[in-house]
Amino acid sequence: MIDWHSHILPGMDDGSHDTAESVLLVNMQKSQGVETVIATPHFYANDETVDSFLDRRKNAYELLKTELPEGSPEILLGAEVRYYQGISRMDGLKALRIDDSKLLLLEMPMSSWTEYMIRELIEMSGRGSIKIVLAHIERYLNLQTQNTWNRILECGILMQANASFFTSLSSKRKALTLLREDNIHFIGSDCHNLTSRPPQIGKAFEIIKKKLGEDYIRQMNEYGYSLLDAKK
Repeated sequence: MIDWHSHILPGMDDGSHDTAESVLLVNMQKSQGVETVIATPHFYANDETVDSFLDRRKNAYELLKTELPEGSPEILLGAEVRYYQGISRMDGLKALRIDDSKLLLLEMPMSSWTEYMIRELIEMSGRGSIKIVLAHIERYLNLQTQNTWNRILECGILMQANASFFTSLSSKRKALTLLREDNIHFIGSDCHNLTSRPPQIGKAFEIIKKKLGEDYIRQMNEYGYSLLDAKK
């Protein structure tokens, strides 16, 4: 199982505060069946350069790696990149992709997206060097038209949903419908801490397994790993 969205690196953002908390978060993910954790700390282009971010991320990862017990999930490095108009021309954007893949996790604004924004997403997705994954899409669902979603999906942009979308009674049915219709491709815990935002990805996958079967989960994981293994 892959956790596609997490804030487990110590001291990087509003996620884990220190190495001890990070180790406990990773242990929780392992106990829930996670084999690969993608660390996606926030990247805000207005706050720092790509090089500065990559240096901080490397240092945080090295601190965590030395404390993780043997048999811990594999950790891959990525970023949750906040969108801004013109991001397609940002220097160093490709360096923020997940591990050695083409996948870029992009956080969109909590608003109705303009035509410019939609076209920029489509233009970026057509380059071949970047495959966009939209983070926690459940937050934007009711803010966009169905036509917007159709255009984005048709151009190959992928969708990541948070585990909470599946575990909440108010949204579980919608989440399962979107997953079944291939409008959700990845699931992430989006975990930040041990209290208010702990990992709940295991519970989400139990719900999916109950409704869609174990083979469905296996196929999701195989698809995810195939994209991670695809080289830049």
